[in-house]
Amino acid sequence: MQSVPAPASPPVESQVSAPMVSFIARRLLVSVLILIAASLIMYVLAAYSGDPLSDLEGSSSSNKEALIQARVHAQHLDVIPPLRWFLWLGGVAKCVVPVAGGCDLGTTFQNQPVAQLLPQAVGSTLQLVTASFLLAIVLGIALGIITALRVYSGFDYTVTTVSFFLFSLPSFLMAVLLKSFIALGYNNFLAHPVLSPVSLVVCGVVVGVVLQLVVGGSWQRRLYIFLGSGAVTALVLWYMSATGWFTRPALGPVVVILLTAAIGFVVVSILAGAHNRRAWITGGINVVLAIAAYFGLQWLFAISTAGTIAILAVLTLVIGIVSGAIVGGPDRGLMMRIGAITAVLSGGVVLIDRFMQSWHNYSELVGGRPIATVGSQTPSLSGDVWITGLDSFTHLLLPTVSLLLISFASYTRYARSGMLDVFDQDYIRTARAKGMPERTVVVRHAVRNMLIPIATIIATDVGALLGGAVITEFVFAISGMGALFNSGLSRTDVNPVMGYFLVIAITAIAFNFLADLAYAALDPRVRVR
Repeated sequence: MQSVPAPASPPVESQVSAPMVSFIARRLLVSVLILIAASLIMYVLAAYSGDPLSDLEGSSSSNKEALIQARVHAQHLDVIPPLRWFLWLGGVAKCVVPVAGGCDLGTTFQNQPVAQLLPQAVGSTLQLVTASFLLAIVLGIALGIITALRVYSGFDYTVTTVSFFLFSLPSFLMAVLLKSFIALGYNNFLAHPVLSPVSLVVCGVVVGVVLQLVVGGSWQRRLYIFLGSGAVTALVLWYMSATGWFTRPALGPVVVILLTAAIGFVVVSILAGAHNRRAWITGGINVVLAIAAYFGLQWLFAISTAGTIAILAVLTLVIGIVSGAIVGGPDRGLMMRIGAITAVLSGGVVLIDRFMQSWHNYSELVGGRPIATVGSQTPSLSGDVWITGLDSFTHLLLPTVSLLLISFASYTRYARSGMLDVFDQDYIRTARAKGMPERTVVVRHAVRNMLIPIATIIATDVGALLGGAVITEFVFAISGMGALFNSGLSRTDVNPVMGYFLVIAITAIAFNFLADLAYAALDPRVRVR
């Protein structure tokens, strides 16, 4: 009897891709349905929150009735809100499936198309939120890991206390405190930028206390660190005060060289350890190239534009990756990561130094009070990319710090508790029992598994951060999505409110979707079914 050959199994790629495609399709369908249902609820609530004709009805204008009729006709106010929502949804559908007429998100009471107002508002808010969001994740997770490694120490207790304090502060109070004590205080200090001996001693003591808490060890070691770091801090601040550094800041060649070398050392030590020769070569190549760029590209920086800086940033990343690929050998992936991180961070040091060189000129242009408290830019200010960049930085500094401190506190707590939970797992004890270096245990085993629940927190925190930006933008008078939302809601102008809702809802859904995909990347046990 002739045997029947078994059917050939599908390729591995099709076995993997089919469930993934099905998963993505289901998630997109569910997300669209949730978005439609939530938009109906939001539209009805916003429409019934007030009287959209109250400002016209209280007007003393002679053509009041004509204005009322014009608004009723333009905004379809003679239609009940649930049915009016269908008209709005039809305009939104044109944004997804382009048809005759293009994207239509409605108009405001001033007959301004929301589709034209929204991109500018989103750009201002993204400038504010992106930096605070990324810094909160990086700094919060890093500090949470350090406190977990130094659990129940003085440093751990200090960070825990400060985190709970920041977490409990409302965003508007944080913004007001920063305006009062940081912006106004520093601008007043620049009028006579000289530190008194008492200030030098206080700064030295604070830095010494913090560093000895971080390092820990015996009391003799703590004492040496406290005295040494405190003395160095006071000496550096005295030098900065005596040389007028606060009005003409710059890193200078020596500091740039030291910082780039320190970046290479830290990146290689954390990612590869002290005995990986290829890692040291990769890091060293990118450090040397960054130092050479600092000395060799000053002429190009003087005539640079935003496009030039963007091109240089891309080249920096490419050089870091290529250098890691060339040197990598069997650890090519690790070397490429080391090269990319070292190149980007070292290039950032060079870029910061160039911005600092323009600080004095910018300070003179704004009347010697560079730290702004309102708006997103100085009216009628003109200059090169360094001046305009500093202007954006000084205007976004305080609102970014305000959002950063609130989110940073929660990430610190979550990262600490996650690391402590991972340290109690059997595979961590097994790795340590096998004699693995502590760096390998922490970086390759503990941190990766700790990041799994953090992925969910990051996804849910996006919406909360954007919601906090509404209050922060109001305090600092920034014309972003918060201003669009506040003005629309106060006048019962539903269309700009719904424009804000669309951005928030789509962002939240997208980040939750990315969080699901991140699970599979962080945990090999997670598979899409």
